[in-house]
Amino acid sequence: MTTTLRQARGQDLDALHRLEQGAFEGDRFTRRQLWHLLNRAHAETWVIEREPEGDAPGRLLGYGTLLFRHGSRRARLYSFCVHPEARGSGLGRHLLETLEAAAQARGSERLGLEVRADNRVALGLYRRMGFRLERWLPDYYEDGCAGWQMVKELEAAALAPRG
Repeated sequence: MTTTLRQARGQDLDALHRLEQGAFEGDRFTRRQLWHLLNRAHAETWVIEREPEGDAPGRLLGYGTLLFRHGSRRARLYSFCVHPEARGSGLGRHLLETLEAAAQARGSERLGLEVRADNRVALGLYRRMGFRLERWLPDYYEDGCAGWQMVKELEAAALAPRG
């Protein structure tokens, strides 16, 4: 399977919405919220897509959205989604590495996120990638599930000298 990792575009909206609806049972973004993240928010969204092969069409296999706040050195991994059929393939790790690099390129020194306390797979990935537990979030999700706030220190990106 050949995949491409790239920044999301406006024409990805429908595919992002389908992925979101198929991957999560609750706390899903609406089409309107995804449109805002792509077009209006101080955000950056990256996607992994499977390239078309033979009769099989291309398809989004995952996406991640970073939020940035003016004047802050902390970026937030606001959404991270890997298609259920692609989980365990290493695509999530590759996407997360790309998102970390994108945050560093924008001058972020820390990357934070929230994750469901019962999502052992995601917690495992984030811990393997160097995130540490920062704060317990009781009753955080719409179904009453608790969450963890996690954070990772990022190395400062080398900025090119201005000439």
